[in-house]
Amino acid sequence: MTDKMRSARAVVFDAYGTLFDFGSPAQRLSDVLGDRWRTLADLWRAKQLQYTWLRSLQGRHADFWQVTGEALEFALSSLGVDDAGVRQRLLELYERLDAHPDARDALARLRGGGLRLAILSNGSPRMLEAAARSAGIAEFLDLVLSVEEVGIYKPHPSVYQLAVDRLGLPADGIAFVSANGWDAYSAKAFGLSVAWCNRSGQPAERIPSPPDAEIRSLSELPPLLGR
Repeated sequence: MTDKMRSARAVVFDAYGTLFDFGSPAQRLSDVLGDRWRTLADLWRAKQLQYTWLRSLQGRHADFWQVTGEALEFALSSLGVDDAGVRQRLLELYERLDAHPDARDALARLRGGGLRLAILSNGSPRMLEAAARSAGIAEFLDLVLSVEEVGIYKPHPSVYQLAVDRLGLPADGIAFVSANGWDAYSAKAFGLSVAWCNRSGQPAERIPSPPDAEIRSLSELPPLLGR
């Protein structure tokens, strides 16, 4: 653990993949999708992120709900699934995502330890509020911050600056946690203290800058922060 992480006064979490299991909608429809549900979940997520980056570079912002729907259409078409009912059910389930099993207990421990907690996500405010309620974690959150306030997606620096501005803390007084390597590295390059929750054991990114800590589960986070 690092002294820098232990001195944090607030913890800011990425949402999708970090707190929420973005694969849960496809898994719930495994009775329809069969073994393809995992392929669909991975392709949906990959295209979703690609579209956020492309829109940011092009200066053509659309909110995350639109991007999510467009990414799903691509994924379904790629797998030869032409069923409007399946598309609609998947989108409905995306607003009721499961929390990762380690999320709720970690949030409770950190909140009990006196830390302010927030989400900082690409998700639209409506999507994030709905998911937080459905996953049973809304009670632990002081703030839910969406990129819609700045009109551009991660990893643009203005997104991370939003956490600094809204929390009223210096960047190094905020511990940022993400399961997405590119997000963790980008937040560190911005100046936040960062823990990368590397759930799947991915190799280190080849971009600046390495996070302050790497963990495999959110259950490791409270001890890392001295809670």
